[in-house]
Amino acid sequence: MHDDLFAEPRLAQIYDVWEGERIDLPSYLAIVAELGARSVLDVGCGTGNWASMLAQHGYEVVGMDPAEASLAVARAKPGAQRVRWIHGDVMSLPTLAVDLATMTGNVSNVFVTQQEWLATLGGVHAALRPGGYLVFESVDPAGQPWLNWNRERTYVRRESADAGVFESWLEVTGVDGDLVSIQRTYVFAADGATLTSEGVRRYPPRPVIEDSLISAGYELTDVRGAPDRPGLELVFIARKPAPTS
Repeated sequence: MHDDLFAEPRLAQIYDVWEGERIDLPSYLAIVAELGARSVLDVGCGTGNWASMLAQHGYEVVGMDPAEASLAVARAKPGAQRVRWIHGDVMSLPTLAVDLATMTGNVSNVFVTQQEWLATLGGVHAALRPGGYLVFESVDPAGQPWLNWNRERTYVRRESADAGVFESWLEVTGVDGDLVSIQRTYVFAADGATLTSEGVRRYPPRPVIEDSLISAGYELTDVRGAPDRPGLELVFIARKPAPTS
């Protein structure tokens, strides 16, 4: 989860404007209510939009992220004072027993090895109470969406209150199996500065994800299409088994 998009302060500052409206969050809020959760761990919380929304709706929230620059933005959000912010990863979490853990914004795709992914699933499993849930989305690789990730199709020009006008685009620099290497470019009008962010994302097929959940000790309860990106992403809902009497 470590690339300049999240760790560079200047990029973290414009992330929300670059990302645009988070139209996925209302559907996640509905899932939280559906599962009857009251406490939520936001894994890879980034700039804190989801964690702050949860807090403003009265949920007990822990937001965790390895990028301090993103957390600095998150801590200034409305409702942020009601979130417990943690700088680190799930392997360094304090003892928790939350009802639900989430990974929104394609956080699940930043773990580029199976070992990393299984370690993350294990860390989340330990943070859940018995009977608690893990909910996350993953890009469905069946349609090879990265074929459209080029400057022509991804170019945006936006304005941030803090950073002024900037341009940005995404380009794929390599594909190796389920690993896709990407480069994001940002050009700031105020001073002409150009920043690039290199990263690798992993897009495993549905059966691989399902098998990983089972091997990590979860029960898979549902897989559904992402309402905001039909045909492009899958939402997985898994449960930490409760002890049988």
